This record gives sequence, C-alpha cells and structure tokens, in this order.
Amino acid sequence: MPKGIHQASWKEIVDVLGFSTRRAWLLEGLQDALAELARSGCRLAYLDGSFVTEKRDPGDYDLCWEMDGVDIAGLDPILTRVTPPRAEQHAKYRGDILPNLVEESSGVPLVDYFQLDKETGESKGIAALDPRCLP
Repeated sequence: MPKGIHQASWKEIVDVLGFSTRRAWLLEGLQDALAELARSGCRLAYLDGSFVTEKRDPGDYDLCWEMDGVDIAGLDPILTRVTPPRAEQHAKYRGDILPNLVEESSGVPLVDYFQLDKETGESKGIAALDPRCLP
C-alpha cells in the first residue's frame, strides 16, 4: 500500500484484503469490532499490520479508532483494554483494537505509529474507514 492514509469502504476492504480463508475469518471479527465501535459513536478507524499487506495468512489485524464522539461507557469494555496481552480481544474480535492514544515506546499517536514500518523506519500506508458505513 502506498504511503499515507487511504480511505476505504467496507466493500473495498473485503474485496482487496479478503483473499484467503484466514483473512475472511479475520474480517468477520473485524466487522464485529467495527459494528461495536459504530454503535458507540465511532466515526473513524484505521487498519494496519500484516493484514494490509499481501501476506496470505496474517496472524491478526491491528485497528485503532478515534475517540471523538464515542460513548466509552457504552462500549464493550474489551475494546477499552489497552494493556497487553489482549487475549479477550483476540478471542472475541480476532485482532488488536486500540483507541488512538500515544504509543508508549515511540511517544507518537498510534495512527502515526501505524504508518511506520517497524523494521525499516520508512513510512507506509494504512487504510481508514468509517465504522458507521458497514453493510
């Protein structure tokens, strides 16, 4: 994916990234997480990790979400737990889901951290979508 934040629809995410059985399974969990975020008022989430690469069978996906307008009290508490390990998130939603807070080791907002290749330090692309626009 080219550098930057790339707005995508749910259909585009499924069509482009759902090309294996493992990915389809992860997408089911992602859809559930996005539906919960949408129900609580979230308007923007960012998708990252090996899931947005050509890797056939990624282990999971990484998602961060903007907190503006979100009813935190009404949100599934699993989605507010940011301390690893996040086994409950993986069990229920099949990925790592975090609010867009400052990433501890780098000191930058998570959305910016998502845009850095951890091995090379180079910029990379991520997908952005509006959870309220699920089918």
